[in-house]
Amino acid sequence: MTVQATAGPVRTERRRFNWAPVVYLSPIITLFLVFIVFPFARGIWFSLSEVSFLGEVQGFVGITNYVSIIGDDLFGRFAITSVIWTVGAVSLQLAVGALGAFLLNQRFQLRGAVRGLAMIPWATPSVLVALMWLWILEPNNGLLNKILLGVGILDEPVAWLGSSDTALSTLILIDVWQGVPFFMVMILAALQGVPSELVESARTDGAGNGGVLRHVILPYILPTVFITVVLRLIWTANYIDLTYVLTGGGPAYATTTIPLASYLTAYKGGSFGEGAAYAMVQAAVLAVMVVVYVRLTARGERR
Repeated sequence: MTVQATAGPVRTERRRFNWAPVVYLSPIITLFLVFIVFPFARGIWFSLSEVSFLGEVQGFVGITNYVSIIGDDLFGRFAITSVIWTVGAVSLQLAVGALGAFLLNQRFQLRGAVRGLAMIPWATPSVLVALMWLWILEPNNGLLNKILLGVGILDEPVAWLGSSDTALSTLILIDVWQGVPFFMVMILAALQGVPSELVESARTDGAGNGGVLRHVILPYILPTVFITVVLRLIWTANYIDLTYVLTGGGPAYATTTIPLASYLTAYKGGSFGEGAAYAMVQAAVLAVMVVVYVRLTARGERR
């Protein structure tokens, strides 16, 4: 005689949702929504609307603002200036910063003091840097012209920030002066992380200084260099402090970048819709850089 087991009622356990992570993360989520998501969404809405001088949306206009700014003859000039400003400044910062990092990685007296002094330009507020260089570059009584005139390099004072031929390059050099310490510190940290065993092993195998640099040091520090370059590109592309204080975008739009055009169009020209459209164009370009930065960072963490 076989006994068949009768199936009783099946009980399904419902998992309770764990609210603890949400509670713990609520402050940062709130800040993210208030200071990032909301302003970004508002900027998109402004770029698609007609906005009064007081910031009141008066109606939806679609892509009219985008058509207006892209159809402007100055848009191409602003875009080219943005590329020259960003690529030129970051390239020089990388070159000078790498050289400085290799020098500071050597052993010499007062190395710690020199490293600390090298960080002063990076630690100085941007507005203070701009005011300091405004005094140095003043055409008639500025320190730079006095020195160059005194040693005979110049025959007459030069308006470094007042000429379309020199204004942008001068701003780039000022930004290089301020931004080099960032590259220097990042590359120096990567250099100090190179295992000495690898260097000694390469030298034992007969590699000279060039071989050690090419086959050991550079492959080890390149991930840090790539991440630093992308991060600095994002910062520099958005940076308008120096330009706004020193030239205001002039002379004759020679130093006006897309972010500065966005600010001047909105707050000086009173066209918040077109200003927001400039900002959204800039955000779209920077989104590509952000994706590259995130992927490089994730790849570095997997290693």
